[in-house]
This record gives sequence, C-alpha cells and structure tokens, in this order.
Amino acid sequence: MATEKILEWAGSSKRDLMDFPDNVRRAVGYALGVAQLGAKHPTAKPWKGDGPGVLEIVESGDGNAYRAVYTVRFAKVVYVLHCFQKKSPSGIRTAKTDADLVHQRLMAARQHYEAHYGHEI
Repeated sequence: MATEKILEWAGSSKRDLMDFPDNVRRAVGYALGVAQLGAKHPTAKPWKGDGPGVLEIVESGDGNAYRAVYTVRFAKVVYVLHCFQKKSPSGIRTAKTDADLVHQRLMAARQHYEAHYGHEI
C-alpha cells in the first residue's frame, strides 16, 4: 500500500488557488488529493516543457480557464508549483512568464526536497 505524500506549496501557489472560484478550487483540491495518494486524476495531463512527472490540472469556472501545475517526481512530496488563470495573449499557448515560473519553482522544489528529505527521488 502506497504512503500518502506530503503536499507542499511553492511560492504563492496556495494563495493563488484560494483566489479561484469555489467550484474550481474544490475540483483542483480534489485532484491534488488524488495525487497525494499516488494516483492521477482524469483531468490531470502532462505539462509540456519540464519533462515527465510534471502535470497540470485544467478547470473552467465563471467563463475563465484555470491551471494548477504540480510535480510528482519526488518519493515523499507532491509540490504544487503554480496556480493561475490562463490569460495568454497567444491563444491556446501558455504565457512564457507562467512557463518560466513553473520551471523556476520546479528547480526550487528539487533543492527543498534534497535539503529536507534527502536525495531519494
């Protein structure tokens, strides 16, 4: 039986999630709970650009699109890297600032994990 993972929030991701509409916040929270238990929620899909183990939850609410990006690369922790409302000026594509922030927080998550949990990945 798999052990439940710890949920860690990078940067402002928790505050940002709390600003989402209630239905979106609940849906994202449930999907993150599934990830903590070692499974993948049906709405989670691979995040393009940072390799395997980085996923995004896509939800709609109040006519807007919302994303929550997290990683399951680490044995003991699920890191929520970024929660944001999708407002890309280039249509379907995610804004470069959001993609860059996910990458930066993923690197910081690795450092945090190694400092607090060792090198077991």
